Amino acid sequence: MQNIVVIGGGTMGNGIAHTAAASGLDVTLVDVNEAILQRAVTTITSNLQRGVDKGKMTAEERDAIVARINPVTDLDAIAHADIVIEAIIEKLEAKTELFARLDKVTNADCILASNTSSISITKIAAATQRPEKVIGMHFMNPVPVMTLVEVIRGIATSDETWQKVEDLSKRMGKTAIEVNDYPGFISNRVLMPMINEAIFTLYEGVATREAIDGVMKLGMNHPMGPLTLADFIGLDVCLAILRVLEQGFGDPKYRPCPLLVKMVDAGWLGRKSGRGFYEYKK
Repeated sequence: MQNIVVIGGGTMGNGIAHTAAASGLDVTLVDVNEAILQRAVTTITSNLQRGVDKGKMTAEERDAIVARINPVTDLDAIAHADIVIEAIIEKLEAKTELFARLDKVTNADCILASNTSSISITKIAAATQRPEKVIGMHFMNPVPVMTLVEVIRGIATSDETWQKVEDLSKRMGKTAIEVNDYPGFISNRVLMPMINEAIFTLYEGVATREAIDGVMKLGMNHPMGPLTLADFIGLDVCLAILRVLEQGFGDPKYRPCPLLVKMVDAGWLGRKSGRGFYEYKK
């Protein structure tokens, strides 16, 4: 696969585009908002500049990577794609609507992948006429740094589709780990209950935010504490994933902590809003 389309110019989308282009692939980056596209290219260029500053690449190499990224707002311009990787909002309705349209505007051999962190690939695939070519590619943030890609097979995903996505992941310098389609997959089925329990610990007054994060960093060797990580992920995203888990399994152990719900209602979403469990300079 040579022609990669990434849908969504936000944090995950621009990270995927950056990584694919740095691997020598031609990338079409699509977003309905021109300003978001411009910001994405600026972010990618800035991140690559750090490599130039550290002597890890030349300015010419930086420019060549950026030149391989073609930002567009027209979804009809992606008929050439070998694979489309969707990285839009984490809502089932938005994803199924997009995949139904992708099914119409791409060629029949094109693989349709979702960067969803928790939503059913089987449900997304059902919106298309090619469920065997629909798969999950859940990249980790920050994409250029993290090596894992959680590759999720829907009930109809073919072995050929899996193999092509594994090969692409390797080309992008990633390690693909195969997962079957259950709510939260592996990563968030394990991670989100831990984050939720850390929030309950704060909510119940067991300890301060610093103490909770400190125990997990110093005692469990986590690189960052769960409350800091929740702020990094986005508290709205954490809440959405917990609700997918709660609904998908019908198990009250996934019930979101009331403090998390209240903070999202207040617009305290973590780093991106300037305030979550910690305060941040915008």
